[in-house]
This record gives sequence, structure tokens and C-alpha cells, in this order.
Amino acid sequence: MCRDGIDKNRKNIQEKLADHLAGPFEEVLPRSWIEQILTELEYHFRESVFSPLIVLWTFVGQVLDPDQSCNQALARIQAHRVQAGLQPISTDTGAYCKARIRLPELFFKKLFMRTGQALSQKATEESLWHGRRVKVVDGSSSSMPDTAKNQRAYPQPSDQKAGCGFPVVAFVGVFCLATGTAIDLALGKWYLHDLSLFCLVRTAFDEGDILLADRGFCSYVEMALMQQRGVDTVVRLHQRRITDFRRGRLLGYKDHLVIWTKPPKPPKRVRKKDFRSIPETLPVREIRYRVEVKGFRTQEVTLASTLLDADEYPAEALADLYFQRWDVELDFRHLKTTMQMDVLRCKTPEMVRKELWCHLLAYNLIRHIMWDAGQRYLVSLRRISFKGTIQHIVPFRDTLSGRSKENIKEATLIFQRLIAHQKVPCRPGRIEPRVKKRRPKPYKLMTKPRAELKVALIGP
Repeated sequence: MCRDGIDKNRKNIQEKLADHLAGPFEEVLPRSWIEQILTELEYHFRESVFSPLIVLWTFVGQVLDPDQSCNQALARIQAHRVQAGLQPISTDTGAYCKARIRLPELFFKKLFMRTGQALSQKATEESLWHGRRVKVVDGSSSSMPDTAKNQRAYPQPSDQKAGCGFPVVAFVGVFCLATGTAIDLALGKWYLHDLSLFCLVRTAFDEGDILLADRGFCSYVEMALMQQRGVDTVVRLHQRRITDFRRGRLLGYKDHLVIWTKPPKPPKRVRKKDFRSIPETLPVREIRYRVEVKGFRTQEVTLASTLLDADEYPAEALADLYFQRWDVELDFRHLKTTMQMDVLRCKTPEMVRKELWCHLLAYNLIRHIMWDAGQRYLVSLRRISFKGTIQHIVPFRDTLSGRSKENIKEATLIFQRLIAHQKVPCRPGRIEPRVKKRRPKPYKLMTKPRAELKVALIGP
């Protein structure tokens, strides 16, 4: 066989192996998207065992697997190679890890953002709020291995002793309320306020969107800048702002229109040019309502919004919308607890960021599958179990490997039906005490670096 024929045959085998590793995600993230982004980044590579496609799908499978080690990821590649009739490769994970390092960080970020935007655009008219797309913003953080490089990029909190803490990366994410997909994410050091990171994701909002957030994002400057983009805001009123419903223009019970004034100086996070562009006053609607949940004290919540029309947007509708803000907390729980993003594994800042983007990419791919299943079997997305979907993806991905397209299509329909029928019970106002029944082992807390503790045990 000539050289061209050998190269072509090798490429076909590599692509087939990549399709096996992709499993049910192959249709959600087509190969053309991946190749287009590699072309945009001008990333050139030679055909090898660890091609970009194989590395990508192995990395995605790695963050979804309960055992997220590189040994487990390489074992999955070995299994698929043997199934495809290929010889096993070295059991050393070094080549796979180097292949992950070679892929640009922007490659994973672009894939994550493209899948998020694609699913967000799929939102039907029925899933929108008053015909408008709602995007929820919230902040969180993750820890990572205690290495010197990670500490320099994302230092540990200042109240932790040197050698006893872990580096922490803070982030602010933008999620689509209708589809649950992640659209954008900004990263920074732990001590940065959420508003400082939010400045980096303003471009995720389009004209006509609605920003939904908690009181940490209640800011005159941000609300005015969002309104310049044609974006309205619904946030909980910041605790430092005092409202008096005897003033302003009354729109209903505990519902009035007031005028906020521009602060005299711009915050450090905002450019002076942007600060000068916003108006001196901003009309804001303030609403107060009571939340009565059995087992809790009656609580009053005050909202601030730039949705000023009380006829089109009644106070009850705004209260119900803010109640749905809790969904973003569940989205972060899926990422950090179900997908184990709470504690990252990589030992350099560049790889930590790639790991974060890969988690978000895998999360969006799962959301795509859940959305398709919900649309086909008329089940609300929020009623489909996220963890149950992951539990079905792993065995189905391995089962479908090597089958014909007709068999895969038939199995995919069964797969979607199983996902759609595994519903989360509808339990509004559910109360669970935040306590643990199983006691942890009675080990002492680490208050000195590990090297000093070893010396105390065995001597100098």
C-alpha cells in the first residue's frame, strides 16, 4: 500500500476511534465544529495516537467519570482500541497528558461557549419568560492542588496558614434560565468581588435579555450599563439600600417607582469612559413581598428592577421569576458536586483552566441531551434528573461503540426515553436540615505544613 493510502487508513481509524469515545455526544458537538475552531486557532498537528479529537473526547469522558484519574482515561482509550482491532499502547499516561497540554486553552473555551449559545438559541417561545430570554448570574469557586504555580496564579485565602491551605479560583457564570446551559464564565482570584468578574461577561447579554441575580449584583452602575445594552435587570435589593414605599410613584401594594442617582465616583472595576456614558439618574421599580414557607420564619424580599411596566410585568410575576433564580444554585451544584468540579486535579494554572472549560463543555453537552429528550417526550427540562442522565450516558457510550448508524439511532431513542422518564419529584418548598448523620474520622486538622509534621513523627 502506498504512503498516502496508509495515512488515509490511519486517519479513518483515528476518526472511528474518536467517534467511539464521543458516544451520544457526537451529534451534539459535530466534528465540523471542532475542526472549524482548530482552523480558527491555526492549530497544526500531526496525525498520532493522541489526535485532538481523541484527546478532547477522552478529556470529556474523564471529567464525567467518578474516577477522574488519567490512568482511568487511558484505560478507556485502550479498551476502545482493542475493540477496534488495534494494538494497545503504552500504559504510561505521559503521552496523553502532554497531548492535553499541547491543545490550546482557547480551544476548550470556544467549544464550551459555542455549545452553550447553540442550546440557548433552541429555547422555545413557551420556555421564555414573557417572550424574553432570562440569563442568571452567580458566583462560586473551586480549589486545586497545592503547587507553587497554582499558588502564584490563584493564591489560597489569607486566613489559611502557608502549607495548610489550597489555591482557590473564583468565577462568575452566566446561565440560560430556560435551558440551564452555561453561556460564559469569568475567572479570577478568590478575593475579587463577583461584580469585578461580572465586568468580563457583560458581552454574554444581548438586546432584549433579562439579567436575574441576587443582591450581590445590585449596583446602579451595572444596571445602567445593562440598560444601555437593551438588557433589563431583576435583582434583590442590596441590604445597604433603604427603601420607603411612602415615596415615589405608587404602582401597587409595596410596589413603587423611584429614581436612583448616580454615585459621585466610578468603582475601580469600571472604566471611566463607561462611567461617564451612563445617565445621572435611573428609574427603578422596587417591590416587596412576603415568603411564607413552613418551617421557616416569614421573610420579606425586596426586588429592584428596570422592568417598569406594572401591567405587562405584575409584581407577582417578578416574585415568581426571582424564585426561579434558585435554579442557578442547582446548576452550580451539578457542576461542583455531581461532576466533581469543586476540587480540580491539575497542577498548573493553564491546565486548571482547561479542566474548568472541559467541565463546562461536558455540562453543556449533557444539557443538550436532556433538552432533546424533554422536547421529544414533552417533559420539562427541570424535571429531568441531571445525575440520572450522567448515569445513563457512561454505559450507553460504551455499549454503542462500533455499532452501525441505524442501530445507534434506534438506541439513542431508547436512551432519550429512559432519561425523560427518570423524573425528579416536584417538591416546591422542600426543607432538608444541613447536617450530616455519618461522623467523619476523628483526625486532627492540619495546622502545620506536611514536611514539619513528618519531622515531628520521625525526627530530623
